[in-house]
Amino acid sequence: MKWFKPVCLNLSFQTSLHAMKSQPEQARSEISGGVMASRRSLLQSALLLAGAWGGSLAAQTAYPQKPIKFIVPFAAGGSADTVARLLSERLGLALGQSVIVDNRGGNGSVLGTDFAAKAAPDGYTVLLSNGAAMTTGPLMGQITNYKPLSDFVHLNLFGTFTNALIVRADHPAKNVQDLLNMIRLQPGKINYGSAGVGSAGNLTGELLKQLAKIQMVHIPYKGSGPAFNDLMGGQIDFMFNALIASAPHIKGGRVRALAVTGHHRDNEFTQVPTLSETVPGAVGDAWFGLSVPAKTPAQVQERLRADMARILAQPEMRTKLAELGMQPLGLDKPEFQTFLEQEIKKWGPVITAGQLKAQ
Repeated sequence: MKWFKPVCLNLSFQTSLHAMKSQPEQARSEISGGVMASRRSLLQSALLLAGAWGGSLAAQTAYPQKPIKFIVPFAAGGSADTVARLLSERLGLALGQSVIVDNRGGNGSVLGTDFAAKAAPDGYTVLLSNGAAMTTGPLMGQITNYKPLSDFVHLNLFGTFTNALIVRADHPAKNVQDLLNMIRLQPGKINYGSAGVGSAGNLTGELLKQLAKIQMVHIPYKGSGPAFNDLMGGQIDFMFNALIASAPHIKGGRVRALAVTGHHRDNEFTQVPTLSETVPGAVGDAWFGLSVPAKTPAQVQERLRADMARILAQPEMRTKLAELGMQPLGLDKPEFQTFLEQEIKKWGPVITAGQLKAQ
């Protein structure tokens, strides 16, 4: 294309000179005008072509132009992974690009979160953020190489996962008040299990302990599975376990749910009260959201935020999330940022009073 313009202009100019030599003076101005018109026409064509090229380049740099990596800081197969895969599929359709789930579990979800914090802030790495990595973990002294509030922009809060306070089916406590009465009659004798120090179950148990002013013993396990087995075996009295995981056992009559830990009763287990109905303020849920590195371009942030907000607002999606045990919230920034600040204010004193330390 570089040789086309000069050659064409040369030919036109030589032709015009020849014509000017062989025609009367009167005609020279007309020919000269024709040459100028030809030059203008060529210039206009070149400008139009350049504009087309410019538009093409702009289209090529529009976001996104390649697959997006969705960092899930947990092992595959859990509730976090299930939610991420459901939402990543819909987000990929909205963006017109693949959104690939990348499981990077370890160190209480800090490992994957740290990876996302250090990724290029170009919109091609997004994070499934959660409380353990962003709020409660750092509050307990978890060592991180990132700053949860300043190293990320928190775009969408998907929702919260409700836990259930469960006991064996043959346990004498029929409701939360019965359980509290038993604990008060035997201070320091009743114990409860959780998936580990700093887990949602442990934090909710510590919150209940402080609000209800009771003395009970926490037994940490390496995961909720071993804790559940000991609950059924009678080694522990109760536990806080994900409602979605407890549901089959509740329905099967193996365990009894005395309460759920969310702000509202569950849509399926409407007969089970919230813990806060007996002990005001006793709300303790896990949560998941969408976050990106802090220096991600504003227009890319907005594209991701807006598309995810539309996905979370779909009735079908809200139903599917509810089936997974999540109470959909769909909060955008700055509501998400405010939520994080409130979580820090809420759990900071609980962790300090309980002397909870990351392990």
